[in-house]
Amino acid sequence: MSIVAIRPATAADGATIARIWYAGWRDAHLGNVPDALLVARTRESFDTRAAQHVGDTVVATVDGAVAGFVMVIGDEVEQVYVAEEHRGHGVAALLLDEAERLVREAGHGRAWLAVVAGNARARRFYERRGWIDEGIFDHAAPHEDGPITVPAHRYVKDVGQASR
Repeated sequence: MSIVAIRPATAADGATIARIWYAGWRDAHLGNVPDALLVARTRESFDTRAAQHVGDTVVATVDGAVAGFVMVIGDEVEQVYVAEEHRGHGVAALLLDEAERLVREAGHGRAWLAVVAGNARARRFYERRGWIDEGIFDHAAPHEDGPITVPAHRYVKDVGQASR
């Protein structure tokens, strides 16, 4: 039986996070986002972004190896990705639970995240986990030359208040 653990990311995890992120992002976004974003999201851009956000990232390890990650910034669950070989084994659920805890511990009662409309697998997952689709909005995907507008669904979930 595999041992799954959740821990803060370290700089040493950056390359693995970028690899998982790039592969997962392409799975979820090809054909579902504007061409400008596809051009902007080069393989190298994921290396850069993973390194920049290591402090906002928590990883799930399976038998000691990074199997997925979640990035939380404020009340936003910004990224949730699991390596293909670990999908369907509960890793994403553990990461999402941790993200909700982090949002709550930061003093927010409600978390939110953005999902492109065509990413049906992710949308079903979030809905099964109690997230509510508030509808389409224009998500500003970050890019070094300025944000790229991407139509996405805004999902929200009440996560309670931190006990202080």
